[in-house]
Amino acid sequence: MSVAKVTEIIASSKSGFDDAVAKGIKRASKTLRNVTSAWVQSQQVVVEEGKITEYRVNLKVTFILGD
Repeated sequence: MSVAKVTEIIASSKSGFDDAVAKGIKRASKTLRNVTSAWVQSQQVVVEEGKITEYRVNLKVTFILGD
């Protein structure tokens, strides 16, 4: 029987939402073992002078706990 845990992280990128998700998963995988999935809970952008300067995602990352 497996036991999973979900943790919430926020990641950002200057180039887009896909990159923000990839950066978030990459960073989470450095600390958490057995990452199996992530759910993008929300997306937002930072706007300065009418231009998007940063993309942010709120991720719920699922990982399996070891025995």
